[in-house]
Amino acid sequence: MRRLLVTPATCLVASCLLASCLLLSPSRLLAQVAPAAHGASGSLWVGADYSNFLPDFGPSQRISGFGAYVDWNVTPRLGLEGEVRVLPFNGFSGESQDNYFAGPRVTLLHRGNFVPYAKILVGVAQNDFPFKIGTGRYLALAPGGGLDYRLSHRFAFRAEYEYQLWPSAPGVSGQPSNGMKPNGFSVGIAYRLLGK
Repeated sequence: MRRLLVTPATCLVASCLLASCLLLSPSRLLAQVAPAAHGASGSLWVGADYSNFLPDFGPSQRISGFGAYVDWNVTPRLGLEGEVRVLPFNGFSGESQDNYFAGPRVTLLHRGNFVPYAKILVGVAQNDFPFKIGTGRYLALAPGGGLDYRLSHRFAFRAEYEYQLWPSAPGVSGQPSNGMKPNGFSVGIAYRLLGK
């Protein structure tokens, strides 16, 4: 089984460093000359979600779980997103998946409280295979998109779809490694920490 030499502890350290850089960045990055016509510039959102995914290994049995995400909107249209997702529930014979991703996010347009977006994240994904036959960690790409609906100045509801690409998976002895493509839906709620 091929393994990427990245552990959850390494991902946690990298996430903490990224969060520290974002929080310690100069305040002028959050400033603007004139108020934006729609949305907020330089805002920081944190959220939690429920996810339901098709793992793309073995039978077509969906798995579910929870995640957390951070969105740092540098401008009204461009930002960065980081997400952590843990899917331990309902897996076929104990199968579960985790992922730790980050990357750019683009807001497509603003229509009142509706904020559609697209993103392409990269990071580490892990699959615990059925019947405890092994665990694999992979470098993965995760394009996706969704809709944030602003419930108030501080809260937003999110619905999104994500399609992940794990090119070196599964890497299990006796199985072809043609890649896996887990995909699924998430719904959640976010809170704005910074920005107007």
